[in-house]
Amino acid sequence: MNNSKEQEAATLRAWSESAPFWDKHAAVVRAMFEPLSDALIADAGLGPGQSVLDIAAGTGEPSLRIAEVCGPSALVTCTDPIAEMVAVAKREVARRSLRNVRFARCTGGALPFRTGCFDAVVCRLGVMFFAEAVASLRELLRVLAPGGRLALAVWAGSESNPFFRVSLQVIARYLQLPATPPDAPGAFRYAEPGKLARLVAQAGAAAVSERVLDFRIEAPVGRQDFWPLRFEMSETLRAVVPRLSPEQVRRARSEVEGAIRPYFPGDRMSFPAQAIIVTARK
Repeated sequence: MNNSKEQEAATLRAWSESAPFWDKHAAVVRAMFEPLSDALIADAGLGPGQSVLDIAAGTGEPSLRIAEVCGPSALVTCTDPIAEMVAVAKREVARRSLRNVRFARCTGGALPFRTGCFDAVVCRLGVMFFAEAVASLRELLRVLAPGGRLALAVWAGSESNPFFRVSLQVIARYLQLPATPPDAPGAFRYAEPGKLARLVAQAGAAAVSERVLDFRIEAPVGRQDFWPLRFEMSETLRAVVPRLSPEQVRRARSEVEGAIRPYFPGDRMSFPAQAIIVTARK
């Protein structure tokens, strides 16, 4: 098995293990990242009557947001490689009685759709995990209609995203965290300005542009509820925290709750955040 296949298999295993927690926290995650969904809708120029493909939608976002904002004449195809994630999205679509969302279980690098069949392709916080980045981006472009729009959102640097940074900084006082190679799948793989845009251009896209989006990660989560949310949603924390003693875990949690105090005005989560949005045309 070559390295990219091994990377893809490892990534899929990790997301499969994460699926129950993303199910548990689906409503909170939806609120946290809604500004990113709305930015993708705006930057991709989405509107009524369009056919939109959402790659790596997880538990259903931004697919559901697109379906509601663009109205019943738009058709949204929600995809994810993890069956448990797709199942959560299907339940939410049924709960909302949305009739303009369909589903496919697939990876971004192997799409079961004919060439040129979508007006737009979007991916919110998923492209960072593609094992073969350029090949997968070419696959996204393949299914776009001529002139169709591609919009991708990835995280900017960890220094601009304390939601992620604070907990890891605290845990790093207790044990050494695993190093992430710069091009390995991971949250901050494309944090360097221009890095993803260059790959999109290399894949053959036209009119490639990039912007930085400053927003806030907000949800009805109190300061004492942050630790279980962050721990359960983070593959890294779930892997390393069990190596700490119960007393170390207690101290670490207390330190995290102290460090995040500025981001919980009125005991409600509100972190500054920064993402990079890359758009292009076929």
